[in-house]
Amino acid sequence: MTDSFHIRSARTGDVAAIKGLVAPLAEHRILMAKETVAYYESLQEFRIAEADDGEVIGCGALHVMWEDLAEVRTLAASDAWRGKGVGHVLVESLLAEARELGVARVFCLTFEVDFFKRHGFEVMADQTAVDPVVYSELLRSHDEGVAEFLDLARVKPNTLGNTRMI
Repeated sequence: MTDSFHIRSARTGDVAAIKGLVAPLAEHRILMAKETVAYYESLQEFRIAEADDGEVIGCGALHVMWEDLAEVRTLAASDAWRGKGVGHVLVESLLAEARELGVARVFCLTFEVDFFKRHGFEVMADQTAVDPVVYSELLRSHDEGVAEFLDLARVKPNTLGNTRMI
């Protein structure tokens, strides 16, 4: 194994690998497990870290929620590649994409506070980062990630202990 990899857009053939990266983290309640159809529906949001030999070694997604607000979600790296910069390169790629799209604020829900601090994220003290009008619009979303961000009671069992960062 070399330590060389690149970032690319996800393809339909990557969904099984994405699920494989997420599964152990979902078992430990670090990430939320999703149905396969959800990965296909959000495939355009995903970036893939691919080793030079073609192995999918990491993934991450940028989910735009509003004109100026997006979430980094489903960030994962394979055990063999943890600590080799895969997550950092994925986050920087997603943040660059957010800038390209014109998104001014990016948040995450995470247990890895120090990791995201190294990328400029700060712990959110409260929900004042979201305008009340936008908040009321976001309440209409059926997306579980939006529900997590808004701290809705129906998702509390899945989010206990994580930190909101922006």
